Amino acid sequence: MPIVAKLDEYGKGAWIAFAVLGFIIFWPLGLATLVFLFWSGRMGHGCGPARYEHRMNRLQDKMERLRERMGGAQQWGSRGGFGGWGRGPSSSGNRAFDEYRDETLRRLEDEQREFHDFLGRLRMAKDKAEFDEFMNERRRNGGTNTVESA
Repeated sequence: MPIVAKLDEYGKGAWIAFAVLGFIIFWPLGLATLVFLFWSGRMGHGCGPARYEHRMNRLQDKMERLRERMGGAQQWGSRGGFGGWGRGPSSSGNRAFDEYRDETLRRLEDEQREFHDFLGRLRMAKDKAEFDEFMNERRRNGGTNTVESA
């Protein structure tokens, strides 16, 4: 979808202009554009790190539900099938695949942990930059903007 990537580069204004143009040319095109914008989250939830944090939390919730389902659905394996009781995710019967799956899950969890650490550092850097800007502005204005006792 090269048009989507191109409009994303220009931001929300380009998407709004595209939707208006769609309504002018052929109203279902404009309506489809609006539905796509809200469905994809391009016009909802605001922007910035909070938006991505919200998406990450939703993804984590989905992963937890998937793990619960996988753990609960694998107990049938000890009756002569694949896998076994109490070993976490059961075996698929293919040892190479099981090793690949375990390694991939471990790598994804590591990446997730690194991403959370990155978000924390990003928030800290933003807070520090805002504080430094505040202090610089305060120094420029004389620095003695304290409330005096009467």
